[in-house]
Amino acid sequence: MPPRCLVLDLDGTLVDSAPDLAASLNRVMAARGLATLGLSEVTTMVGDGVRMLLQRAFAARGAVPQEADYDAYAADYGVNFAVDTRPYPGAEAALRRLAAEGWRFAVCTNKPEAMARDVLAATGLAGFFAAVGGGDSFPTRKPDPAHLLATLAAAGADPSGAVMIGDHRNDMLAAHGAGVPGVFAAWGYTRPSSAEGAAAVAQGFAEVPGIVSRLVVR
Repeated sequence: MPPRCLVLDLDGTLVDSAPDLAASLNRVMAARGLATLGLSEVTTMVGDGVRMLLQRAFAARGAVPQEADYDAYAADYGVNFAVDTRPYPGAEAALRRLAAEGWRFAVCTNKPEAMARDVLAATGLAGFFAAVGGGDSFPTRKPDPAHLLATLAAAGADPSGAVMIGDHRNDMLAAHGAGVPGVFAAWGYTRPSSAEGAAAVAQGFAEVPGIVSRLVVR
């Protein structure tokens, strides 16, 4: 029987990375002479990868990013990705509890894989994960369910024993398309309306072990 596997989105679900994302973004925008963005503004723009983040941010200031802006952001964030990024409260405890019950873990994120791995290492979480499916790991990415399915395969798991947890509509769409129960992370960056189609809503990580264990009964 395939192992039970909890697949987690990264930014806004497993870790609160918005402060570092916003800081790097604002330094790039300031260099272009554009007004910077507040943290709450930036959080609403996260979830579809780096290029979309910059496009949304620049559009909010009536501008369009150039290729040099993407490069500048990548260089800045590449050395400042773990200044204020932290796991959400209770995340590590929930993973430890589920690991003791035999669960396997994977990350499925639209962030580039190498950067996702760096964030996991910097926050002390890397050792929990059997696989990391980044936005550049496979030919597709969320909300395409093929991204989630490929991540599960890389973790040696199967949709029949999996649960996806995330704070974005992309996570719920990918889970639904893959035939995997989706749990909406209410503490994350997107609006409650993104929970549409979720099998359950978690208000905090303390609830996660109980929820996922009910969704995948062995």
